Amino acid sequence: MNLKYVWRTSVRIFLSALSAGIFYSAWMAVFFIAKGFDVLIVEYLLWALAPVFTASGFATGILVLDRMAGTRTAKFLPIFIWPLIGCAIGAIVVYWFGPMLIVFGMFVGGSLGMVIREIALRAQSIRDKQNT
Repeated sequence: MNLKYVWRTSVRIFLSALSAGIFYSAWMAVFFIAKGFDVLIVEYLLWALAPVFTASGFATGILVLDRMAGTRTAKFLPIFIWPLIGCAIGAIVVYWFGPMLIVFGMFVGGSLGMVIREIALRAQSIRDKQNT
């Protein structure tokens, strides 16, 4: 595999995870503010939205990088699906060890989702070049 591609993809995933961290921090701030109101349904709703917020950060990070570089013109939703699946699986797996630990599961799962997306895009690019 091309070392330049691996390096560039690693940087993309890192910056995407950084963006996810910003979004997760915003979710956590909202969660702690809402927890002060002591409304159980709101707390459950916010727990369910944690993977959505975090996956939005992963997708936004990639979208911003792509727009700044002008390399790809992907829309938000096709990017968002990959980390959402990973974040949801990660949150579900880790939740049973303690709800506040879901951040670790979401970041591992979301990052894996983004890696799989990058590999799928690379494979598609290689197939497209072979077919022309």
